[in-house]
Amino acid sequence: MKRVVVFFALLIWSGTVFAAATNAPFAGPLSLEDAYNLALAQNHGIRKSLKELEATYGVVVQTRAVALPKVRWFTDFQSSDANSVEAVPVAGIKAPDHRWSSSLRVVQSIYEGGRLTAALRLEKLVWEQAVLQHRILIADTLLNVRVIYDDVLLSAQQIAVQEASVRLIERELEDAKKRYAAGAAPKFNVLRAEVELANAKPRLIRARNALRVARSQLALLLGQSAPRGTEEVPLDLNGVLTVEPWTIELPAAIARAFDQRIELAALRVTEKIRAEDIVIAESRRKPTVELFSGYGARSSSLTRDLTHDISGWFGGVQATWDIYDGNLSKGRITEANAKRQKARIEIEERMLQIEHEVRVAHLNFAEARELLASQEKVQEQAEEALRLAQSRAAAGAATQLDVLTAQTALTEARSTQVQARHDYSVARARLERAIGLGFQVEKQGAP
Repeated sequence: MKRVVVFFALLIWSGTVFAAATNAPFAGPLSLEDAYNLALAQNHGIRKSLKELEATYGVVVQTRAVALPKVRWFTDFQSSDANSVEAVPVAGIKAPDHRWSSSLRVVQSIYEGGRLTAALRLEKLVWEQAVLQHRILIADTLLNVRVIYDDVLLSAQQIAVQEASVRLIERELEDAKKRYAAGAAPKFNVLRAEVELANAKPRLIRARNALRVARSQLALLLGQSAPRGTEEVPLDLNGVLTVEPWTIELPAAIARAFDQRIELAALRVTEKIRAEDIVIAESRRKPTVELFSGYGARSSSLTRDLTHDISGWFGGVQATWDIYDGNLSKGRITEANAKRQKARIEIEERMLQIEHEVRVAHLNFAEARELLASQEKVQEQAEEALRLAQSRAAAGAATQLDVLTAQTALTEARSTQVQARHDYSVARARLERAIGLGFQVEKQGAP
């Protein structure tokens, strides 16, 4: 319980202290870990979820209050018309036309048909469910950060690839112009190089725009507004598209997902909550018993002197029982049972969805891994092919078309390899999320 109280305090602290950092300028190039930390501190979805968690804590307090004693203070003062006061048939005694009373009472419910113990269990379950829902949002947000972070890296590397392609074609165009001026090559070679250069520039333009869009998306996830006076978001990254060997068999992945997915744990808690709702609904059919004790004082009914009071302690027990409530309790029990059955069906449905998500993510990861493996030496081969084509062209054994074809093949190889590294990283991140890695379920007690 102490651990959860500290956890809750840290959540509140992060929601108040870090909120002040929103829209602060980026200090420098961001690593993936930096992006995660900024998202945890500034992402609007996470910050709203923190407030929902605070609201749930209020619900927990309200739920717990059912089992705690109540302290009530009653007081009143009454003034009546003298003609409406019944006369006392005793000489010298006048019934008062002013009355007052005051009392302090402590009431403790000791039996409500199981509702008290159910409320104590329910408060822990409600808090646990809220924490799990918050962690689901965090997991989804961090996955989005990871994917968009990789998108930014991909766009930056695609720009480098397309810029290198443009430089190669520009050199080829310059060489074709020199050869044409010297009478060693036809005008057709110059025109073909110019067309090839014109075809390469749109790819570079698209890559640059993709980088701007990806940076804007990442800034949005990090809770950072972009400067309105420019299209460029001042967001630089110092990460790289890493490819770390990793593998997991599909049966093991599905088994781990069933054990670790937070969504499944949250639904199981929901089913427990519905079970407690049944206990509470059934308790409406049973009597309630309360103990009460207190101290009170009132004005005397035998004198008009308001300072003459009668006081003392009192105590007792009281019980109530709705023997027939017009089938209200029956309706509540029917509703509670139906909701519990629905919760069980939702668990079964979610397990099928999780199995499907893991299966699809595993297939996509296997595809990305195979594509990456197929591209390992393609770039080296394309670079060597271009070198040979340029050497043969210089010796007169190859045409300009051979060189341009080799340049196009090299650009495609570089672009495909960068895309393969990106797809591998993203596919792995999605598979880890589908399995629930990094977000294992732990028991969360109420604060």
